[in-house]
Amino acid sequence: MLIVGGEVDGRPGVDVRVDGDRVAEVGPGLARAAGEPVVEADGGAVIPALHDHHVHLRSLAASRASVRLGPPAVRDRAQFTAALRAAAADASDGAWVRGVGYHESVAGPLDRAALDAVVADRPVRVQHRSGELWVLNSAALRAVGRPNHGSGRLWRADRWLADVVPRVPLDLDAVSREAAACGVAGFTDADPERTQADLDALAAAARAGELRQRVVAMSAGGLDVDAGVGLAAGPRKLLLDDATLPPLPDLAATIAAAHHRGEPVAVHCVTRAQLVVTLAALDDAGPRAGDRIEHAAVVPPELRDDMRRLGVTVVTQPHFVAERGDEYLTDVDPADRDLLYPCASLRAAGVPVAAGSDAPFGRPDPWAAMRAAVDRRTASGAVVAGTERVAARAALGLFLGRPDAPGVERRVEPGEPADLCVLDRPLAAALAALAPDAVAVTIARGRIVADNR
Repeated sequence: MLIVGGEVDGRPGVDVRVDGDRVAEVGPGLARAAGEPVVEADGGAVIPALHDHHVHLRSLAASRASVRLGPPAVRDRAQFTAALRAAAADASDGAWVRGVGYHESVAGPLDRAALDAVVADRPVRVQHRSGELWVLNSAALRAVGRPNHGSGRLWRADRWLADVVPRVPLDLDAVSREAAACGVAGFTDADPERTQADLDALAAAARAGELRQRVVAMSAGGLDVDAGVGLAAGPRKLLLDDATLPPLPDLAATIAAAHHRGEPVAVHCVTRAQLVVTLAALDDAGPRAGDRIEHAAVVPPELRDDMRRLGVTVVTQPHFVAERGDEYLTDVDPADRDLLYPCASLRAAGVPVAAGSDAPFGRPDPWAAMRAAVDRRTASGAVVAGTERVAARAALGLFLGRPDAPGVERRVEPGEPADLCVLDRPLAAALAALAPDAVAVTIARGRIVADNR
């Protein structure tokens, strides 16, 4: 196709030719080839399409068949009770109720007794908004063969639960369609445990046209990845929890083994302790190009130089300040509040930074994340770590990174993948609002996957 009359890198009146899944030519006055489809940019900016560098596709698709039980939809015990009972009443006989997004600010710590008091006559499972914890009521525990499990609180049990509870319909088509409308042409699927069946399902959805984006699948090393439908293997995902932090030599050995197999690592770090032990382990194992720190929720200043020296890329979630910031102001140690989800300080220290939605645990809207990176405001208007604000262009750049090197921005130039956004306005106007309604056309792998005109 030929995109005509766009703004590229601040230059108006520029055309962009796409041939297959690559950008072929960029320049003014390109002649239209016979039968070549034309996209009129009408002065709007043509930019690389967005890439969501950290998302959980299966969980995001499953969340569409779940009831929201945490902020902002549900904020107190009465709303929690009403929402859960309404979902139970709407469910068919014998069906499970699946709740997501719960936080203690709603109704305190959740356990089987608390769930039984709300719904006792059908199986219920509720996921904490961190994604780390599921809570089952008594009916659900009986259904999975654990009737004597005291609290009903199951940590890091996603893979086991997937084998013992009824499958939730996964609407990947809706997830993909909505992301494409926002300008997203690529995902990095950050699930830590990967099976061949997972990859086969993604490939089947891509072949059926239900998954329009490129997908980098973490923890896919050694599995069959169908590159022909836009899938690629990503880094090995490593989950850390403070209560079960591995000894430093063990973590270093795990990282070294992944590197030996040719896999960089992506390490989940949401606390000081997790980041400290990860950087020490990377130092012992030796870094590899493509190593990543996921979230980097708390970064003490003294660690920035080590992060730069080790060459790690931080994939962060600035929108958590907007979505969870008011809870952070009461829950987070005051010494850590100005260190939450840093961006500006890491960039200034020479650490590559990109962003991902972490959906469904965050909103699947990259533009909302960009706005949060710029203003750092909570829902109530408070500012969290205001010194970490970045300019709008830098915020956009958090989602323009290469799928395999998130800290390296893509450009609209010949030879680059044809993953493009045509905006309905010049870039300066789009940066002033940072809203998805600026996206006119999204092109992924050389094909139009969203046309909002």
